[in-house]
Amino acid sequence: MRLPALADRLWCRLQLDRLAGGRQAGYVIREDMLAHPDTVRSFRWIRWLLVAETVVGLAAIVVAVLLTRAGETVPWAVWFRATVVLLITLTLYVFAWRAQLGYYWAYQRLRLFSRIFPVVTLVVAAIPGLYPFWMVIEQIVFSLLMIGIGDVLTSDHMRATFPKPAPRKASRDRVSR
Repeated sequence: MRLPALADRLWCRLQLDRLAGGRQAGYVIREDMLAHPDTVRSFRWIRWLLVAETVVGLAAIVVAVLLTRAGETVPWAVWFRATVVLLITLTLYVFAWRAQLGYYWAYQRLRLFSRIFPVVTLVVAAIPGLYPFWMVIEQIVFSLLMIGIGDVLTSDHMRATFPKPAPRKASRDRVSR
């Protein structure tokens, strides 16, 4: 059995879609839309942008390590930020993986985070003296990559590919008096 199939099987067995997706956990888009060349191309771009984010995050840690070895003091905020960026990126990989399998909830989470993270990152980067200049540049690059992911996700094709699920009807299980 291949690794992606094994990972999907474990994910489903642990019912993690239900945990992460809530009410919309079972809503999956049509198979023909997943196989559409524009959808495949969009997810390829998203993967490359996530790889670039991983490289940026790892580069921040490498720079911090090299500066520390050179005897410079690297602020705690830099270590925290670099670690958080890598953890966020891992989370985004999971959302992209589930979205690529057609799960609407994962597409929505990825789209939401691609809007929120750049704003938060740029606001934090603007706090004077919190980060060294090189870390501010890293945050700007991270934000630009996230904006790129958001741009791909909000294209006309991707919004048409992942239509919002129809609202559920109210329960009729009420006891009438």
